[in-house]
Amino acid sequence: MSLNDIKHELKVLIIQESGRDISPDEIDDKESLFGSDSKLALDSLDALQISMALHHKYGKKLNDSKEAMRILLNIDTLAKFITKVD
Repeated sequence: MSLNDIKHELKVLIIQESGRDISPDEIDDKESLFGSDSKLALDSLDALQISMALHHKYGKKLNDSKEAMRILLNIDTLAKFITKVD
């Protein structure tokens, strides 16, 4: 699976878990996922749901909220975390 495939898969997962009505193609890889300036405007509940889905789908666990916010910053940072070999 290519990095672009993973990024697309992550966008779909985030949209499904957050219940947003947006196309994956509308999310830029470097765009912030959280905050009022973001198209998604995710919040802490979304972060929890997404982190649980990441653990279920990829076996990757976010250990604390500071780490989660750093990793869930944007699609690029999330893809790097998912593809990182432990």
